[in-house]
Amino acid sequence: MDDTHEEFVTMLNELLTTPHDQQLPLYRIFVEHTVEHFAQEERWMLATGFAADNCHASHHATILDTLRAVVEHYEQGDTEIISRLAEALVEWFPQHAASMDAGLALHMKDVGFDSRTETLADPSKVRPASMSGCGSVSCS
Repeated sequence: MDDTHEEFVTMLNELLTTPHDQQLPLYRIFVEHTVEHFAQEERWMLATGFAADNCHASHHATILDTLRAVVEHYEQGDTEIISRLAEALVEWFPQHAASMDAGLALHMKDVGFDSRTETLADPSKVRPASMSGCGSVSCS
């Protein structure tokens, strides 16, 4: 998870240093990376007992909807929108990583889930689709 997060932050920083009129190709790569990043975390959630519609996955869906909408606005002439979104994501991501992703990582450790192999050491520790929260202690 940490490597993927570092890549996410690196790509955001690259977007912010790229001239507006040259951002779209890099942004498309960033969107694809984020789709894969979130899909990976959501596989882990399902494998470790989260309900499919948990709040962490809902946050991911909201971000992905926004990322896709930005492409449309950019193509309609708002060439500064990618930078504005990147700045907002720079603000959003640390809190998301520190709460939801850290909660997920702790939960994965607690149930013995290996993120490299995507397997559980003891499947009996997980009740399928029993968690609707995000995995964080701050999530109600």
